[in-house]
Amino acid sequence: MKTDELIHLLVADDRPVQRNAIEQRFLVATLAGMAGAGVLMLALFGLRPGLLATMALPMFWGKLVFAAALAAAGLALLRRMARPGMAVGHAALWLAMPPLVLWGMALWALSQVSAAERMPLILGSTWRTCPFSIAALSVPAFVASFWALRGAAPTRLAWAGAGAGLLAGALGALVYALHCPEMAAPFLAVWYLAGMAIPTALGAVLAPHLLRW
Repeated sequence: MKTDELIHLLVADDRPVQRNAIEQRFLVATLAGMAGAGVLMLALFGLRPGLLATMALPMFWGKLVFAAALAAAGLALLRRMARPGMAVGHAALWLAMPPLVLWGMALWALSQVSAAERMPLILGSTWRTCPFSIAALSVPAFVASFWALRGAAPTRLAWAGAGAGLLAGALGALVYALHCPEMAAPFLAVWYLAGMAIPTALGAVLAPHLLRW
């Protein structure tokens, strides 16, 4: 085959890629991940009894805002890592801000109680299961996020996988908050972050194998 013929074959089906194709894939992955997490949460745990009354508490919404902020940070990181040669850039700041704010709230809450009351605030009543519950609910979004990355062109694979895992963990935490009875900032600052760290670390480890070109 001549060079001109090969070039003609390569461009014969040449169609422009939509400008926001990557963002659209991540939007689909996010919605699918949230829907999957919701189904899993209802099947495994169910909604928290008295959820409507709980919604009147500011810290209930604080949990949702915290998880949503980290999900947005994960999306910001993924948006950059899905493109070849992109640096982390300002996405690192978005990643750091929600935990720093929550840790500040946790330290303030711990400073307002006696030493004997601090450990119960940190452990709550569900510390043994909370991180693993969040990690379990992150599975649908984890799979969907890696599907989205497979259609992109990441070159920093560990960072891309970490972003996918963080997004998945944050969406899992967002849905888990509809079941979780815990409201104390010290608890959230430790165990919610631990739950999100599991898929984040797993994504960073698996991405070089699953996303290799």
